[in-house]
Amino acid sequence: MTHQRHAIEGGGAGAPPADVSAEEWAVRVDLAAAYRLVARLGWDDLIYNHISARVPGRDDHFLINPFGLAFDEVTASSLVKIDHEARIVGPSRYGVNGAGFVIHHAVHRARPELNCVMHLHTEAGMALSMLDCGLLPLSQHAMFFHRRIGYHGYEGLALNMEEQERLIADLGPHRTMILRNHGTLTAGATVAEAFVWMFWLEKAARAQLMAMAASPGGLTAPDAAIAERTAATYERSPVPVGEREWPAMLRRLDREDPSYRT
Repeated sequence: MTHQRHAIEGGGAGAPPADVSAEEWAVRVDLAAAYRLVARLGWDDLIYNHISARVPGRDDHFLINPFGLAFDEVTASSLVKIDHEARIVGPSRYGVNGAGFVIHHAVHRARPELNCVMHLHTEAGMALSMLDCGLLPLSQHAMFFHRRIGYHGYEGLALNMEEQERLIADLGPHRTMILRNHGTLTAGATVAEAFVWMFWLEKAARAQLMAMAASPGGLTAPDAAIAERTAATYERSPVPVGEREWPAMLRRLDREDPSYRT
């Protein structure tokens, strides 16, 4: 299982608590950073939405936000550890949101190579989820997802465990999904990868919506072969998605407010 350790290697993370391994603490710091970045980008939704990360070395435990905290309040130590039965592991003053468990548990259980799952309700993501056409390969950013994105139909609030099988089937082999009439989901081997995929997806969605509003009948789309070549080129990068970008994101947070590391 691959887990990056930017948080520890970058310095300033401090020593982990006695009952938390250095590997888990590094993931906690990265996950808390992702919550803070989402808040700074205006992608949060009061206390709702979720980003989760698998605990290194434990296929049955993952970390998620404490239900009741805003994203800009989340810290490495406040993240809640839960198992695949939705039971809280270790001490926590907070519970977890049921919908967050259903969606995130489904992906973590079915896709062991995906250690981080991000689900958001941004305005652009929700608007895109309402379009029959879905994400079109109109911009370079959108072409990164060409034939590499799943779609899941809306079934109401995600509280029904039976929905998990359909959600996973609709995700297929992909790491990105549009939840129809709902929002967006990205996943990755690391927190960094899931975050960067979401950044590209959000930018692609905003660009498509702006273009459709400005010229509803005159959009220019590249040849499908070019879109596929663009996606494949990005996919074949020798540097894993997020590895270049994430240290810069952590440095930005450390300059502005390093309290996410506590």
